[in-house]
Amino acid sequence: MKLVERPSPNHEPRPGAVDMLILHYTGMPTADEALARLTDAAAKVSAHYLIDQDGTIFRLVPEERRAWHAGISCWRGRRDINAASIGIELVNSGHEFGYRPFPEAQMRALGELARDIVARHPIPPRHVLGHSDVAIGRKQDPGELFDWSRLASAGIGLWPDFTAARPAGDIAALQRDLAAFGYDCPLSGVLDNQTQNAVMAFQRHFRPARLDGAPDDETRRRATILAQSV
Repeated sequence: MKLVERPSPNHEPRPGAVDMLILHYTGMPTADEALARLTDAAAKVSAHYLIDQDGTIFRLVPEERRAWHAGISCWRGRRDINAASIGIELVNSGHEFGYRPFPEAQMRALGELARDIVARHPIPPRHVLGHSDVAIGRKQDPGELFDWSRLASAGIGLWPDFTAARPAGDIAALQRDLAAFGYDCPLSGVLDNQTQNAVMAFQRHFRPARLDGAPDDETRRRATILAQSV
């Protein structure tokens, strides 16, 4: 694992233990621009690691410190995601500047780093997440091209057997399943804007072939399988 120290000043004491791993893309045209922003005190943003497309890993913030990567976010009712998480940025231009698949070298480096992280911290599979999962309606990264199933096959994160037979529930059941897994989803029985955002975040991670927030049968079926897998 090729590790380069590139300290960021943007961190503070961590109030508790780590039990989450949050993946991001940089969403900037170049790696140099992303590194400059993540190490700029005026930007007030950081992550613990950045992984370039060639697999080089930059360590920006010590894991025992609270980095500033998740912003306004929520998972399983918790609002201060930064307090309990390690953040990894993947160099990728993102949806604004030319979103593209993540290269093999970058994915290999991520797998190696993430395995080390989950070995050091009590991070359950359901807590290996994308920024879009914890910041629904606000963030899209790492996006629908990220290979979550590959990561899960390496023992990092969760990707259940979506071929299992399960009936598709109604809107109320979908909301219960999404909330049970961890999404910030209301339990109103109504397909409101917050629910659509939660559905789209779920789709981006667990059903990337559809990204419209529409609760079709396959989306609802997968949500049930996911909720029953934890």
